[in-house]
Amino acid sequence: MMGKFVITKRANGEFQFSLKAGNGQEILGSEGYKTKDACENGIASVKRNSQDDSKFDSKKSKNDKFYFNLKATNGQIIGTSEMYETESSCKNGIASVKTNAPNAEVEDKA
Repeated sequence: MMGKFVITKRANGEFQFSLKAGNGQEILGSEGYKTKDACENGIASVKRNSQDDSKFDSKKSKNDKFYFNLKATNGQIIGTSEMYETESSCKNGIASVKTNAPNAEVEDKA
């Protein structure tokens, strides 16, 4: 089962996407976008930038959980992961994005 991007609409009318692994687990979520076109551009940016290790920024939260951001060429965050209990789980999440994002289909639920 391949990964997929799922586009949804928030209560405030903004669009967002999530990248889900083949098992359906969300591995990356986006910010809110004012238009569906902007959201689709965000997905294209994830597909491109997910293959560049330097675009992943691993972090540790205040409650000692691990997560990562994926950044575009301009430094803007285009996706944020879930929280992970361990640093190695976080690294596995990055590997999953690198594996799933490039060829993921887009499912529009907005």
